[in-house]
Amino acid sequence: MAIQFPDDFKCPISLEIMSDPVILSSGHTFDRASIQRWLDSGHRTCPITKLPLPEHPILIPNHALRSLISNYTLLSPCKSHSSSASPAKPQPQTLISTLTSPSSPFNFKLDSLTQLTRLTKLDPALRRQLTESGAVSAVLNCVNSPESALQEKALSLLLNLSLDDDNKVGLVAEGAIGRVVTVLQAESPDSRALGCTILTSLAVVEVNKATIGAYPNAIHALIRLLKYGKGREVKEAATALYAICSFPDNRRRAVESGAVPILVRIGGMGLERAVEVLSVLVKCKEGRDEMGKIGGCVRVLVKVIKNGSSRGIQCGLFTLNTLCTYCELMCEQAKREGVLEICLGLMEDENEKIMRNASSLVQTLSGCQLMD
Repeated sequence: MAIQFPDDFKCPISLEIMSDPVILSSGHTFDRASIQRWLDSGHRTCPITKLPLPEHPILIPNHALRSLISNYTLLSPCKSHSSSASPAKPQPQTLISTLTSPSSPFNFKLDSLTQLTRLTKLDPALRRQLTESGAVSAVLNCVNSPESALQEKALSLLLNLSLDDDNKVGLVAEGAIGRVVTVLQAESPDSRALGCTILTSLAVVEVNKATIGAYPNAIHALIRLLKYGKGREVKEAATALYAICSFPDNRRRAVESGAVPILVRIGGMGLERAVEVLSVLVKCKEGRDEMGKIGGCVRVLVKVIKNGSSRGIQCGLFTLNTLCTYCELMCEQAKREGVLEICLGLMEDENEKIMRNASSLVQTLSGCQLMD
């Protein structure tokens, strides 16, 4: 029996199941290949709302939806094996009542969270029912539980609830940011990674970017994870920082919190997402000044331009071009690193954005006089 995927899993452009869902600044999600073709053809409006987009639209990876799509095939067989002989499952309202009741034992709350997390993955109506029932405060209380199992399940449920655009502002109004920022300092790496992913999801809404950035220790906690975290939590922290720093005021906050040297270091260690964040921070004067002080910054960008993915090359070219336009010394260093020759080769690349960024950098470097 063929699996019937929910319509939310289909790209609005191609109508195919998304393999790499990304969020446009309009708040709508598309498959990366489809929306990239739309943008590369010269369109600067959202395909759904028709509202204008920035000159260089940001595509934020929708990790939560991607995870749901990849896990769906694992969940679907459960439906086909169900029968009238199966034991009755608790009704959602019963699960919600158990979760919200102060007298519910720990194991009952944990079971309710587990089942609600599974059910809300694929059911927008249940997510709406959960938020309208006033259960969000109970979920948030569990988010800061000293019991790691309860905390992780509550975070997973909170992430599901944040998938709906209508919920994003409401969750912030309920106090989600403060609870999640506290989690970023928790002992569990899985909880910290989930907390970062939730911030990324909430930051799809522009007003939430400002709220998250202004919240005490939010950006600082993300940068601390970049510095001391490992594996998944570092990647998720970088993704959250990238999303938050598309709001201009947050770029300065990130630079002042010491983001740049940490990003250069982990970018040099192979985390390409760090270079994506640098491509946002370079748009502010404070970011450019800080990058200009770091001797290895140009070398890290050149490494990504030579060996990175298409997205990494674009970000590396943009960042380096901005720095070279701003600082003649960095322009000279880039020429010494052989960037001019690399860019001449990239001007033949099939990716239009790479061609355009490489061409701009060639023009910048051509106007730079190399000192003896």
